[in-house]
Amino acid sequence: MSTVRAAPPLRRRGEGLKALLWMSPWLVGFAVFFAYPLAATVYFSFHRYDLFTLEFVGLDNYRYFLVDDRAWASIGNTLWLVVLMVPAQVLFGLGVAWLLTRLKSGAGFFRTVFYLPSLIPVVAGTVSFVFLLNPSGPLNQFIELFGIAAPDWFGDKDWSKPGLTMLAMWGIGNTMMIFLAALLDVPRHLYEAAAIDGAGAWRQFRSITLPTISPVLMFSTVTGVIYALQYFTQAMIASRVAAGVTDSPGSTFVPGYPELSTLTLAQWLFHVGFRDFSMGYACVLALLLFAFSTVFTLILLRRFRAFDEGGDR
Repeated sequence: MSTVRAAPPLRRRGEGLKALLWMSPWLVGFAVFFAYPLAATVYFSFHRYDLFTLEFVGLDNYRYFLVDDRAWASIGNTLWLVVLMVPAQVLFGLGVAWLLTRLKSGAGFFRTVFYLPSLIPVVAGTVSFVFLLNPSGPLNQFIELFGIAAPDWFGDKDWSKPGLTMLAMWGIGNTMMIFLAALLDVPRHLYEAAAIDGAGAWRQFRSITLPTISPVLMFSTVTGVIYALQYFTQAMIASRVAAGVTDSPGSTFVPGYPELSTLTLAQWLFHVGFRDFSMGYACVLALLLFAFSTVFTLILLRRFRAFDEGGDR
């Protein structure tokens, strides 16, 4: 009876070193660009640090966070964007892509029309959108034709976040193209078989389309949530333009106009760190942002995994 000999220790060690060698680019990148910055952020969060002096303050930065009204306002606004803006953007992109797959003619023209806004620079698009939605803008004039009092989109705290949501839905070109490619890749014979069995449009969408495109749906949702948690440029530009403030030297403008309704966690982190130079407290906010990103991503991954497992049964 033959026996299987174990690999010599030197050979196993050589294979382990070879594996480390192949993994070394990733390990170096992980250590330099993730592990070290994360450890440094935790370290500085226990200090008062203004880029010149470093003073240990223990949990003072964390205690200040608990009573910082602007931080809590920014968290509320950011969660609003995650819960409402991201689903609206994903569903609108999916709906537009689905409609484009049903067009018999002119599909190329409408694809171009819906994709063009995503090619416009973010700052230029945001400034244009603020002027488009100003009280005397074309959208409000159109609404008033029906006898409806048009809102002051970026001048009213109750309408500023819906205005940002409309801006996000206007720029769904990239999301729409990803969904369009996924929908066109769904096998046609599955729909034909379902139609023969008597399945309606909704049943086909629920039982065939969604399970097939679930990886793309997961990707779009996860990246959308991460993007919303780091939402910065559009909200900052919109609040500045609506308030009539320019970024001139000596400007003391605090983001969030009107009434902190557009202040996001990323904006407040930037303001605290690079305007007030309170780096220790900014590190606390950065850790909070990292925790939110991790928790939301894990929740979404588990939900999509459960959906896929349920669809397989």
